[in-house]
Amino acid sequence: MVRVTDEVRRLRRRFQERGEESQIWDAVLLARHTSRPYTLDYVGGLFSDFYELHGDRAFADDPAIVAGIGTYHGRPVVCVGNQKGRDTVEERIRRNFGMARPEGYRKAIRAFELADRLGFPVLTFVDTPGAYPGVGAEERGQAGMIASSILAMARLEVPVIATVIGEGGSGGALALAVGDRVLMQENAIYSVISPEGCASILWKDAAQARKAAYAFRPTAASCLDLGVIDAVVAEPSGGAHKDHERAIRLVDVAISAALDEVLALAPRDRRLARRAKFRRMGVWGTAEPDTTASGLAAER
Repeated sequence: MVRVTDEVRRLRRRFQERGEESQIWDAVLLARHTSRPYTLDYVGGLFSDFYELHGDRAFADDPAIVAGIGTYHGRPVVCVGNQKGRDTVEERIRRNFGMARPEGYRKAIRAFELADRLGFPVLTFVDTPGAYPGVGAEERGQAGMIASSILAMARLEVPVIATVIGEGGSGGALALAVGDRVLMQENAIYSVISPEGCASILWKDAAQARKAAYAFRPTAASCLDLGVIDAVVAEPSGGAHKDHERAIRLVDVAISAALDEVLALAPRDRRLARRAKFRRMGVWGTAEPDTTASGLAAER
């Protein structure tokens, strides 16, 4: 009798795990859906006007990242986001599937510095498999530019609201996601590595991506539980690709509420709180870093 009970429990647990694995993989597929709203869709739906900035004033313009100034609910803001190509193969290649090169992050930094100088809040939209790993990008200092973008965001005194709207892959995503509030759509994913990359490392087989996704759980609910994000934004039934207009409205409500909350803080307190928030991530055990205002101020 005991053996039968143990077997039933084992089978029930296995059934539940398979159900969770399917739900997580469904989120991965929805996050990558080619009909999801992209950054420019949100720009068109949220801003009454938008003036795009081009180039990094050093090497080239990177179409994988869109940056510019717009008006959001009557308030001037700076917007930066990844842009995947949608309509044609040529467009996707031109946008490099949303994978930015160093010049893209340099353009983002230019926009961040402009926002700080003018006192405009920053809104970012994250949707990338990761930073482009090509030889040319590495030769031009890809890792260094990602680090520079993270540092630039950490130093901003203006409000920063980041929203993960699709894929949030590795440092390429984090480079645009150091925000006072990090929002994430219900079916978006956010992780240090792609499921395929993780599977290739652990099992030497990218086909095990589904298994890898279940292991590290890149979903919005899991990211919220871990404290990586601050809020989950609901999507229309079936996913954001089913109803762009409603998806944009839901993101609008979330961003507006988060921005009002962050605007209430003094600039210096806002920056210290942002840095403290990211320093708390990944802390294990009792030896936590000093995230008090005095402790962080001493590091500056």
